[in-house]
Amino acid sequence: MPDPMHQFEIKRLIELDLFGYDASFTNSALFMVIGAVLITVFIVFAMRKSEMVPNRTQSVAELAYTFVANMVRENVGTDGMKYFPFIFTLFMFVLTMNMLGMVPYSFTVTSHIIVTLALALMVFIGVTIIGFVKHGAHFFSFFVPKGVPFILLPLIVVVEVISYLTRPLSLSVRLFANMTAGHTLLKVFAAFVVAMGFLGGWAALAFMVAFTGLEFLVAFLQAYVFAILTCIYLNDALHLH
Repeated sequence: MPDPMHQFEIKRLIELDLFGYDASFTNSALFMVIGAVLITVFIVFAMRKSEMVPNRTQSVAELAYTFVANMVRENVGTDGMKYFPFIFTLFMFVLTMNMLGMVPYSFTVTSHIIVTLALALMVFIGVTIIGFVKHGAHFFSFFVPKGVPFILLPLIVVVEVISYLTRPLSLSVRLFANMTAGHTLLKVFAAFVVAMGFLGGWAALAFMVAFTGLEFLVAFLQAYVFAILTCIYLNDALHLH
């Protein structure tokens, strides 16, 4: 049985040492560059000739734009549209990385906690800064829910602060764990197909085909969940509720 975790191994492609720190260009960095290039090329190519009756490529680009724009309006309001470019970029990046990971012999960038945590921390720090810039010290009232009895305030405030500080952890672990678990299971059942041979491998193959379809759905849903939670956190920072 092959090692199902081997697919997540980081490999140095170009070794670089920057002031004593390992800054090597890895397979993870390569696929992030590929993803960024694919997104840029797709958007530029799709919208190079904006037609009244869109072609298929333009329709897909407009569908992605409308999908994220509606998500922002529904969860943040019109005030949040100024942050639409960031949320759209975040959604497209996570979705592209998830989908690239479904290509055989590719690398799943979002299966590494360091990548998802970096994205989550970027969201968390940015949203916190927005909250302080907009509300100043009044932002701390976010941790004091209205209507709570005074005697319970110390406990509630501690719970709210801990809940707020764990946001980047929950946001990153959710994406990382789903992608890692799904790809590991696919690798295990792929090994079963080979190990059980022509006569016995059909059940494992059938499950693998069905689970692959489910994994494509999970790849989209995790990008959606990451983006919509970003919208919810942004709404909290802007409106303090």
